[in-house]
Amino acid sequence: MLADATRVQLLWSLIDGELSVNDLAECVGKPPPSVSQHLAKLRMARLVRTRREGTQVFYRLENDHVRQLVTDAVYNAEHAAGGTPAHHRGVHELPSRGSA
Repeated sequence: MLADATRVQLLWSLIDGELSVNDLAECVGKPPPSVSQHLAKLRMARLVRTRREGTQVFYRLENDHVRQLVTDAVYNAEHAAGGTPAHHRGVHELPSRGSA
């Protein structure tokens, strides 16, 4: 599940709380139908859960264990990339695809 960069970006976007599919699509720069497919896989893996409000579906991380897993995975990747990791500089975002 975490081998796909888009899914990691989606999970990272949910670290601070729930977001709608459209908000998540904007966060990762992908069309909502594509994001929905990724979210369905994350849901089947029990990494995210949903809440429906009218016609909108909101996603959040399944639990604190998933939050810790995502945080540790991102921080480990930052250390492996060399230099000063973003989390040591107080930056709370994934690097863009063109950098690092």
